Amino acid sequence: MRAAAVDVVAELVAERGLTAVTMSAIAERVGIGRATLYKHFPDVETVLSAWHEHHVEAHLQRLTQVRDRTTDPHRALVEVLTTYARSVRHQRGTDLGAALHDTEHVRQARRRLVDFLRQLLDEAGRRGDVRRDVPVDDLAGYCLHALNAAGGLPDDDGVHRLVAVVLAGLAPGPE
Repeated sequence: MRAAAVDVVAELVAERGLTAVTMSAIAERVGIGRATLYKHFPDVETVLSAWHEHHVEAHLQRLTQVRDRTTDPHRALVEVLTTYARSVRHQRGTDLGAALHDTEHVRQARRRLVDFLRQLLDEAGRRGDVRRDVPVDDLAGYCLHALNAAGGLPDDDGVHRLVAVVLAGLAPGPE
């Protein structure tokens, strides 16, 4: 029941918009009574948070699989950044994470993503593929902020151009 409620909340937001989603609508779509839903979730935001947590886990798992397909740190970085940007592009207009505003849950999810990127950037930096004059945490934040622009891109060609610009910003300068 919990999983079904989490699944349908994303559908309902996409169909109706965030403000039109109610506990009644979620319960009806799942096929349960409101009282049953309230036993598991106190409000819509809690259902949204559960959806976001599931989404973050799946996203990090996918990025880990992409990273692990190669032993070359630079190639792994390129593939992860491209996968992340594609994901942002495909989610445009439906990112429920934004609907949760600045909650601790969202901050924690962002920290996990920054940690993931920091490891990639650090390894690529040790090999000389990424600049070392900027703290790696700053570089990870730069990547996330820049790649979130992919939400406005019409196609994967735009994703590739955006990733190329981000990689140019990460490239080590002349010594």
